[in-house]
Amino acid sequence: MKVIICGAGQVGWQIARHLSGERNDVTVVDNNPELVRRATETLDVQGIAGFASYPDVLSQAGARDADMIIAATYSDEVNMVTCQVAHSVFSIPRKIARLRSKSYLDAIYSDLYRRDHMPIDVVISPEREVAEAALQRLSAPAAFDIETFLDGQAQLLGISIEADCPVVNTPLRQLTDLFSTLRAVVVGIRRDGRLFAPEPGDQLFPHDDCYVFVVNEDVHRTLEIFGKTTKTQERLVIVGGGNVGLAVARTLEEKAQRVRSKVIEKNRKTAEKAADALERTIVLNGDGLDSALLAEAGINRADAILCVTDDDKTNMLAAVRAKAQGCPMAIALVNDPTLVPLMGPLGIDAYINPRATTVSSILRHVRHGRVRGVYSIGDAEAEVIEAEVLSTSPIAGQIIRDIDFPEGVLVGGILKNGVVKKPAGNTRVDEGDVIVIFSLTSDVPEVERLLQVSIDYF
Repeated sequence: MKVIICGAGQVGWQIARHLSGERNDVTVVDNNPELVRRATETLDVQGIAGFASYPDVLSQAGARDADMIIAATYSDEVNMVTCQVAHSVFSIPRKIARLRSKSYLDAIYSDLYRRDHMPIDVVISPEREVAEAALQRLSAPAAFDIETFLDGQAQLLGISIEADCPVVNTPLRQLTDLFSTLRAVVVGIRRDGRLFAPEPGDQLFPHDDCYVFVVNEDVHRTLEIFGKTTKTQERLVIVGGGNVGLAVARTLEEKAQRVRSKVIEKNRKTAEKAADALERTIVLNGDGLDSALLAEAGINRADAILCVTDDDKTNMLAAVRAKAQGCPMAIALVNDPTLVPLMGPLGIDAYINPRATTVSSILRHVRHGRVRGVYSIGDAEAEVIEAEVLSTSPIAGQIIRDIDFPEGVLVGGILKNGVVKKPAGNTRVDEGDVIVIFSLTSDVPEVERLLQVSIDYF
């Protein structure tokens, strides 16, 4: 597949890394020659320095025979014009644009992206994706990572294993015997910095991070089995009243279950805008690092703090200060992946990586097969792929134990006739089923082959 990626920032670079690693023909375009040089030196990609919306630049990038263009520059308008040029001049069949401004995302204007208007096939919104990720984190505070699958019927939970966890040193095969009715599967374990798909004889040890695929009704029971207490969030402090913080506060106001939120925003104009947009949420103008202001926001009585300013270090320090002042749960928005290893030592309970959420959204539309969802884990270490099984797929009509999955692949769940099933060795995979697969990144091409639809995709 020939792909042009416009924008060599964090998101563009990460997508280029994913796709070039799978032997796609990738060209990166950016008006910053330094970013282009970084991409060409570290990845197996071609690079063009220039404005992505210019037809001659796209022509240099090979737009005449490209299969897909992903416009992920910092400018919404450049991304939109790039897709228009890609369609009108070069007839590129698939166009994905990252748009940030809420005005462009309003549902009443969705007609704008029709093929005869502004031809964009897929619109990705980082702020909206990040706000949804923040709300998911809050819904399961005992998990450090969470993502929803199968039409909201199942979740992937990231659970840290503590020394007092009841199932420490227990083989996973034995867990299945002990809790036979529990619809949960441990699909991945990170130990000493290495992520792997476990065998039935593998055990969980203290300080492991494990990824568990679980049906919604069994989430609370699963967390209890892993030694985690579940508590509803009733009081929340949000540091950062920009697009993400405002979206989270607004969604919480609309929920039937009442959550008392307070927003702290340093910029006066942004704080006034947030106060006008919110009805039941108190907005405080000031620095989220100010201990007196945190006390005024009632941080010692809050169930959680969510730090979502546009500065990683501010988010981390505000989270640490809130924990020191008695807040039991701290979640920080962190763009820079090199800061993630500091989360544990600093006592920050969970983090949101905007780059990973945006990359996951884009990958969903890049993967071959009837892929309905993709979630990228860690620093491109693994993917959880949700896909419909087609009659042309090599796995259709087979039982799971007979399918030649690579070592780094596990089936987490299957949706059969609208009901989520826990997979077993004798479970048969039929046409029309929706299957959720955990795969280490190196095994993704083989998973795509097993889901095989390369012809009808294009």
